[in-house]
Amino acid sequence: MASPPLQFAAPPLLLLLVLLAVAVPAARSSRVFSVADYGAVGDGSRYDTAAIQAAVDACAAAGGGRVLLPAPGDYLTATVHLRSRVVLEVAPGARLLGGTRQADYPPESRRWYVVLAENTTGAGITGGGEINGQGEAFVVTPSEVKNVMVSWNATGDCLGDECRPRLVGFIDSKDVRIHDITLNQPAYWCLHLVRCDNTVIRNVSIFGDFKSPNNDGIDITDSNNTVITDCHIDTGDDALCPKSSTGPVYNLTATNCWIRTKSCAIKFGSASYFNFNKLVFNNITIVDSHRGLGMQIRDGGNVSDVLFSNIKMSTRYYHPLWWGRAEPIYITTCPRHPDSKEGTISDIRFINISSVSENGVFLAGSKHGLLRNLKFKNVDLTYKRWTNYTGGLYDYRPGCEKMVKHKTGGMMVEHVSGLEIDNVRMRWARGSLKGWDVNPILFRPSTIDKLSFHDWQSVDVQ
Repeated sequence: MASPPLQFAAPPLLLLLVLLAVAVPAARSSRVFSVADYGAVGDGSRYDTAAIQAAVDACAAAGGGRVLLPAPGDYLTATVHLRSRVVLEVAPGARLLGGTRQADYPPESRRWYVVLAENTTGAGITGGGEINGQGEAFVVTPSEVKNVMVSWNATGDCLGDECRPRLVGFIDSKDVRIHDITLNQPAYWCLHLVRCDNTVIRNVSIFGDFKSPNNDGIDITDSNNTVITDCHIDTGDDALCPKSSTGPVYNLTATNCWIRTKSCAIKFGSASYFNFNKLVFNNITIVDSHRGLGMQIRDGGNVSDVLFSNIKMSTRYYHPLWWGRAEPIYITTCPRHPDSKEGTISDIRFINISSVSENGVFLAGSKHGLLRNLKFKNVDLTYKRWTNYTGGLYDYRPGCEKMVKHKTGGMMVEHVSGLEIDNVRMRWARGSLKGWDVNPILFRPSTIDKLSFHDWQSVDVQ
């Protein structure tokens, strides 16, 4: 008999943050500053940057309030700089359009955002309208597999092919509130938190071109005490992505979200120089994604005390130009470079998880970076094939072993110390697995110890 679903008491901090998400209004003042009063025309062709910025600055000088982009209107702009206690309100039927020229953005590539808040307290975005990055204008060569994007790397301020503006950024800011807004067609990352504290993101819809790379949904970099709830993310690259570049990430809670991505739905890293601690992902639906729950720890940071619960997902193969191999769960740590430090991953719980996937669970530590104390409780894994992409590959990218040919397992395990399996079902749709060399559990030669199996089944289904 299957065990009943576990019930967890919410930690006090989580309860406090959820209450803040509901109870704390984004706007600190009823004062409204319409950009139309400052000369904005909203015709989508003439730049309204000066008018929008003037309204923001006047609002800040008055002690805060709301800056309204009234409808109807398409407001073309270069970077808009938010101030403390200023909430940008894009009305339903109004759009803020990001400029497509490099001259529309600050000289430093790290500050390339359509909307940017730096060192603010109490700034936010709301209104029911749309902020649009015009990402299609940054496509150099359209492709049904993966678009080739423009790169503004001529000055050397940024390198490689990821030199494009992000959509919305909050940097070194506190008490951020973003809710009831659509973020559409970013040229690069969509919503980015950098070293922020006490952020609530609620009822945000994110849409990125499914064929464009690097258009992440929400990137949480070095930011703490963050709540993300009731969000819809449909984009080509990683959807929810905690990263640690200059400091740790802790107390992140994401709940009640719907995700589709051609990359990883929830991904830790790959920037992982500092620790991740106390993260919760609950009641998430993941649809037709290349990878479900992932950790790419490559730079020596450690991960501990993470809960994934009440998650339903389907994962499938896409072209291998996109990272991922249809794994529902992908937990890895290994050095990015031969001289990189190896981080550890410990105390990770997967509770009440169900998936339909074209590949198996992938648990891969490294020689000096073991996976410790992983628990799977009430997990239902169904394996079937429905695309024509080649299987039989393990994807360690970035770095490490890269792509490795290997038999397919319902769960592949290497460099793990402490794995508890309790009420786990593996279901094999054999009719769709013809020619697929599968095994319920595969152990690669490495450190494997402290295993516990209770009520585990592997069965064929029609």
